[in-house]
Amino acid sequence: MRKFLMFLLLIAIVSCTSKENQYKETYYIAVNGKDTAKLALKISEKRFFGRYERSYYKIGKDSGDVRGNINGDTLRGDFHYISNGGSWKRVPLALLRHQNKLIQGKGVVGIYMNLPCFINGTLTYKNPEFTFEEVKK
Repeated sequence: MRKFLMFLLLIAIVSCTSKENQYKETYYIAVNGKDTAKLALKISEKRFFGRYERSYYKIGKDSGDVRGNINGDTLRGDFHYISNGGSWKRVPLALLRHQNKLIQGKGVVGIYMNLPCFINGTLTYKNPEFTFEEVKK
């Protein structure tokens, strides 16, 4: 019985530590005119999550959490944020990995099962609002 409990304890310790090490923390910044966006992501093989902040010159900022799934070179999820210190909003987010950069996609937003998403066929990465470059912290 004692060996069995030790075995369960060992499995619990290994499983907890292995999940922590699967995520790589990466920081990005993007500038568009006088607007700035900062992105701090924890990325695993299939998922990502982190913080996103968009600062608009002389207007304010949107800041909140991002999360989603990774499929190949595309990160798709959502951005849940407080707009200029007002109310909570949720919008879809799509990022394309290209040459050590993340290109933010845009498209027509629809609602599916009460969650915002890009309508099929409308997502594009041409003329992005922000192109993020990795920064060393």
